[in-house]
Amino acid sequence: MIESNYLEINKQSWNNKTDVHVKSDFYDIDGFLKGNTSLNEIELNLLGDISGKSILHLQCHFGQDSISLSRLGAEVTGVDFSDRAIQTAKSLAKKTKSNTSFICCNIYDLANHLDKQFDIVFTSYGTIGWLPDLNKWARIISKFLKPNGKFIFVEFHPVVWMFDENFNKVSYNYFNTGPIIETVNGTYADREADITQEIVMWNHGFSEVVNNLIKSGLEIKLFDEFDYSPYDCFNETVKIGPKKYRIKHLENKIPMVYALVAEKK
Repeated sequence: MIESNYLEINKQSWNNKTDVHVKSDFYDIDGFLKGNTSLNEIELNLLGDISGKSILHLQCHFGQDSISLSRLGAEVTGVDFSDRAIQTAKSLAKKTKSNTSFICCNIYDLANHLDKQFDIVFTSYGTIGWLPDLNKWARIISKFLKPNGKFIFVEFHPVVWMFDENFNKVSYNYFNTGPIIETVNGTYADREADITQEIVMWNHGFSEVVNNLIKSGLEIKLFDEFDYSPYDCFNETVKIGPKKYRIKHLENKIPMVYALVAEKK
């Protein structure tokens, strides 16, 4: 697939999603504007005290996590390729009186928009599936990290993406065998939303993630897996605790999220 094609398709998809997401209960804009954090226990534990730290947030959507990081005392730059998402992020930053900066670009082109290194590069939940090339992704992370800087990554487990949408059967390859092109209705934040759109995604197994980070000069310091999702964003879920969801008929039998911390040598 020609790179510009998948970018154009997915950018339109995320522009459409942004319009739905800002109105959804899932993202709870009203609560966020009143001071609620959008960050979860998993990433908060990995981040620790970030007061005074500089953070680059890749694929930030419309900026809630970026602004939440700023509220913890960090100097944050968020990046996303959706112009509608970044426009919304800037509006949220203004409303919350946050000094968070936002850049609208494809992260593979970030070097043309930013010339700075950071203490932390952060990205989370449903990000790498939109990227065809994790070698380029890892090089971007390394480029924008200071020496001894940390990459903090939380993502849905690759096992989750093997199943059909109702988790009844294995329908997709664990390994990256090329683009997965589908037409989908609604969105994870509002399954009844009146939008139908084409998307292009890729599955990425652990070895593809980890080996590309190592090859780009990062050293894995921590790796963990979790048997729940902090988001109710899948079908057939059951709530097992505050911000903890599992697939009802699979219980705790599958991993749903993983997290890693890597350090630039």
